[in-house]
Amino acid sequence: MDSILKERDIEITNMENSIILFGNFDRNIKLIEDELDVNVIVRDTHIKIVGDETNVELAYVVIKKLLDIIDRGENIDKTRVRYAISLALEGREDLIEQIVDEVVCISHRGKQVKCKTFGQRLYVNAIKDNDIVFGIGPAGTGKTYLAVAMAVAAFKNKEVSRIILTRPAVEAGEKLGFLPGDLQNKVDPYLRPLYDALFDLFGPETYPKLLESGIIEIAPLAYMRGRTLDDSFVILDEGQNTTQEQMKMFLTRLGVGSKAVITGDITQIDLPRNQESGLVEATHILKDIDGIEFVYLTHRDIVRHELVMKIVQAYEKYDKRRAEIDK
Repeated sequence: MDSILKERDIEITNMENSIILFGNFDRNIKLIEDELDVNVIVRDTHIKIVGDETNVELAYVVIKKLLDIIDRGENIDKTRVRYAISLALEGREDLIEQIVDEVVCISHRGKQVKCKTFGQRLYVNAIKDNDIVFGIGPAGTGKTYLAVAMAVAAFKNKEVSRIILTRPAVEAGEKLGFLPGDLQNKVDPYLRPLYDALFDLFGPETYPKLLESGIIEIAPLAYMRGRTLDDSFVILDEGQNTTQEQMKMFLTRLGVGSKAVITGDITQIDLPRNQESGLVEATHILKDIDGIEFVYLTHRDIVRHELVMKIVQAYEKYDKRRAEIDK
């Protein structure tokens, strides 16, 4: 027996809002149609949604929530539309509007850095409320960039006097000794994502001056040993590639008036197979300590190219199948 088609109507009073909602070549509306299996018929500012009752209701909620976001002066892209759909499918449509409430930082070009997903918002709020935060999740979820943005905001607000960024210099398939140049030349490729994020936020004039004066410091993790980091915002990137000893060493460097953010992806560990990640161990050892927060981002929080999300999901399914076979 064929299901009975249902209809819902939405009237948009502002033509500019309609243009933003639809997107270039109506790509946002087409995405809603494909993901929720509905037909969306557009006549100027009048929208008719046709399909199965459940799907029509979901599409109606998504479109209304997106229009509320547009009314607040926000833009809409495919990433945000797809995330809104995923929240609606999970019955969490009330969270759709909460992902764009506040500016994290403003770049030197005047661009506002904002949370694009609810997971990112939880991550940013955790950094505000805790002195040590672990941001764990796959590539493309904004772990590093948002941490750097929070560090820049804290520095500009005079909450800290220094920004220190570090990564473990662990080889992903090649040895440091075979790379050309001195030690700094050898480790620079590992630190490049941190340079790029700070350059983007501070700009070409301010960034080199802060780096030269030591207000900004970017260095391999080994350089942190024996130091006490006071009045600083410290970021350890690629934390999954630390050993337990390195993670403990880093965390115990934190001094008075400082804040630390550790980012990592536990699905991309480059350590030898017989060596457990310091990040993985920290999730067990430190999980019950007040003032330390663990935030887990997922494929839903990926804000890079839409294919990145599909790639991550495909690998997650593959790894799950392998784990079941190995049991």
